[in-house]
This record gives sequence, C-alpha cells and structure tokens, in this order.
Amino acid sequence: MPETREPAKAPASPTARYRPETRLVHSGTLRSEFGETSEGVFLTQGYVYDSAEQCEARFKGEDPGYIYSRYSNPTIGMFERRMIELEGAEAGRSTATGMAAVTTAMLAPLKAGDHVVAAKAMFGSCRYVIEDLLPRYGIESTLVDGLDLDQWQKAMRPNTRSCFLESPTNPTLDVLDIGAIAEITHQAGARLIVDNVFATPIWQSPLALGADVVVYSATKHIDGQGRCLGGMILGSEAFITEHLHTFLRQTGPSLSPFNAWVLLKGLETLALRVRAQTEAAAVIADVLARHPKISRLIYPGRADHPQAATVKKQMRAGSTLIGFEIKGGKAAAFRVLNALKIARISNNLGDAKSIVTHPATTTHQRLTPQARAELGIGEGFVRLSVGLEHRDDLIEDLHAALEKA
Repeated sequence: MPETREPAKAPASPTARYRPETRLVHSGTLRSEFGETSEGVFLTQGYVYDSAEQCEARFKGEDPGYIYSRYSNPTIGMFERRMIELEGAEAGRSTATGMAAVTTAMLAPLKAGDHVVAAKAMFGSCRYVIEDLLPRYGIESTLVDGLDLDQWQKAMRPNTRSCFLESPTNPTLDVLDIGAIAEITHQAGARLIVDNVFATPIWQSPLALGADVVVYSATKHIDGQGRCLGGMILGSEAFITEHLHTFLRQTGPSLSPFNAWVLLKGLETLALRVRAQTEAAAVIADVLARHPKISRLIYPGRADHPQAATVKKQMRAGSTLIGFEIKGGKAAAFRVLNALKIARISNNLGDAKSIVTHPATTTHQRLTPQARAELGIGEGFVRLSVGLEHRDDLIEDLHAALEKA
C-alpha cells in the first residue's frame, strides 16, 4: 500500500490535469495489494513497524509512513488529496467538523496581541469564534459590513493578521467581492480566509480570486446526504506546514477514517448533485419571487440580486440556497414551515433532501434582535436548501404551505 508521511502535500498527481468531474471520481485514490475498486477504509488507530529502528526513523521523519491516525491515515489522505486537487490548492488538511476547520484556520496562526477583521454576516458559530473565543486569548476583532470596502480598509491595523468572510453569506446570501477584499487584506500584510460552503467548489474558487485559505464544512454539500460530519482547510503549503501541521497533531480535531470514506463517496457525485440542485433552485426562486405572500426574495442567480455584478464576476452559477421573507413575521413563517410536506425543518443544508430553516430562532438565535435586523434576518425570513426532489413537487409543496401564511 503506497504511503505518505504527510497527506497534506503529495507528489504531483496524474489526475490533477483532468477536469473537475474526473478529479472528483479519481483524485487521490490509493489501492492496496487487493486492487479494490472503491477506496479502502482503514479503521485503525495506530500502525506497526518492522523494527525499533524503523519506528525511530518514522518519528524523526526520516522514514515515510504512518504513525498514528490522529496525525494521518490512508483513507483521510485520499480525501484530503481529492479536495486539494478539486480546489487547486497546494496543500490541505481535514478536520472532524466544519467548525473545527474554521476554528483551526483562525486560531492556529494567531497569538495574543493579534487582530482579526471579519464580515459580520456569518454563521452564528463562526461569529462566536470571532467575538467570544478569540478575545479570551488576547486576540482582538473588528466586525465590518462585508459589502462595504471602505469599512474593510478602515478596520485594518498594523497588528491585523487574518480576515474572514463567507460568500455567499449565511443566511441572507450576500455576495462579497473576494478579489477586492483580498487586495485590501494583502496590503495590510494579513491573510484572507474564505468560507466557501454556500457556493461550493463547483461554483466558486476563492484561491483563484485572491484568498489565502478556504474552509469547508464537508458536512454540507460534500457529503450531501445527511450522513456524517467533516471539515477541510485548503491553502498554501507554507500555511499548512507552518501554522496547521503541529496545531492539528497536538490538539487533535481529527477526521474519522470512516467519515473520510463517506465524504469520498460524496465527492464522486458532488458536481451532479450541485448542478441539479442549482438548476432547481433557480426555477423555484423565480416562482417564489412572484408570490404575493413573500415580501423579499434573495437568490444569487437572479438579475435582481443586490450584488448581481459581483455574482457574475466571481461565481460560475448561483446557489442551491434561497432566502425569502414571508409576510406576517415569525407566526406566518412557522405556519408555512409546519405545513410543508416535502421540504423538512432542519438546520442543515446542502442535502439531497430539501431543508427549510428559520434562522432567527436557530442558526442565528444567539444574536440580539438588533444584530439580526442589521443583517437582514427578519422574523419572517426563511432559508431554503433545495434538494434533489422534482422541482414541480417542491413548488407545489411551497405553494400549498404559503397558503397557510
């Protein structure tokens, strides 16, 4: 079985030259002496050595091979390599969850006295890391309106080391200008970290736009079938080696080998699923935009999206997510959610099953009403993650439910 001491950086792969759909099926595959078609699942904690001398050499880094699955594992290495080639990154490391990826990418390179700038429109747990966790370690932060480039510019300080944003944002689907923000970030001598979950690697490539680091919750579209948790951090070899390598080895937010195998299976169909979900979402968004009980609809694929020009510049297509405000506030929104028969209430997204979320009472409930209002998260606001059901069935389900509003 071919081995690599550090799966974060592997030799140039013959599959790297192929188009994304081919890389999603073949990149990173290692085969044992049994010649299996599907990737092997290596459910092992540790590894044995031929001799004490080999063990010593391996720990010194002189012998290429695995030491402990908290550090690296053949199945995890295959998942990491496939994600590296898909994203076009130099290196990458997986984590147990998407939030472990965000927290590690933020915390690992920072120290007391550093400063972070972040767009205030973000997932509630990400905002907790920025606002509550980092200050405990002497790391200051400034939240800005991510759409206002002047605010980014003014927020930069001599000790600013990292900037963070989501685009499209959760849940209001604002699309931030990654290239322009990257330029401001680099002028300040900082790095830009982009959460690319909503766009997926199929529709947006932040590294090509100027970002330094990309993070994913692999729990979402990459798995895409509600089965397991996982995360991924991608960037330069220098970032992974200098900042993440030791941090991950010593703190241990490790991805399970079984979950890595499930995520490999998810990657094989990622492009097919995301394309089908995006096509359906575009049709459903057009239908909902005309509904009399919806006061506001946001979808990155529509010409009336507030940042339509930015969408066209940096995304290859819209999203699988739709945001809309139901007239009548929370009570009306709850009646609609409770009346749905196909789309189900959950706080996940990117699944093969359509999912509806009421952000004000779930993902963003810890924010004050004023903070939610500032972000455009009204009491009647609903986030819809479009699945793989027939679009006409989803439209009929939504129409019937909206009658209850």
